[in-house]
Amino acid sequence: MSVTRTAVRAAAVTLTAVGIAAALTGCSVIGDVLRLPAPQPERDETTQEITEQGEADVFALRVGDCLTMVQGEEVDTVPVVPCGEPHSDEVYFDFALPDGEFPGEEGVTTAAQDGCLAEFDAFVGLPYDSSTLDIGWYTPTLQSWENGDRIVSCTVYDPAGDVTGSLAGAAY
Repeated sequence: MSVTRTAVRAAAVTLTAVGIAAALTGCSVIGDVLRLPAPQPERDETTQEITEQGEADVFALRVGDCLTMVQGEEVDTVPVVPCGEPHSDEVYFDFALPDGEFPGEEGVTTAAQDGCLAEFDAFVGLPYDSSTLDIGWYTPTLQSWENGDRIVSCTVYDPAGDVTGSLAGAAY
């Protein structure tokens, strides 16, 4: 089995000074000029599980969230759903890369693969090499790294298609 899916997070940039200047001049193109963060997903107050389908800021993902993987050079938002609805991926582990200089795309990918593989068995209940499930991840970009992003979000998915429910303890 090979790891083939990756995605990277794009930094959401808010420029307060530009927004204030635009408001003072009556300009209404702020949304067109700035990438504003997507809304937070709707969550149950007690369990913190996603309760409604929608788009969510990639930085708002948490372990246990179910989503449809978005692949691309930079990803700002992802479609999320309650885990009881069909979905492609589930976030099963988050970890932070060490501070320092950006390790480059290859360095980030290697760290993501190593970190995600290390936690696969604990979540799925079966070693990665024995499982039919596969993994993906969201990682920092150079731009988001410069804004303090160090989080890798590991996802698990079934290459056979969408699943309903959590893959925690799936053991296949």
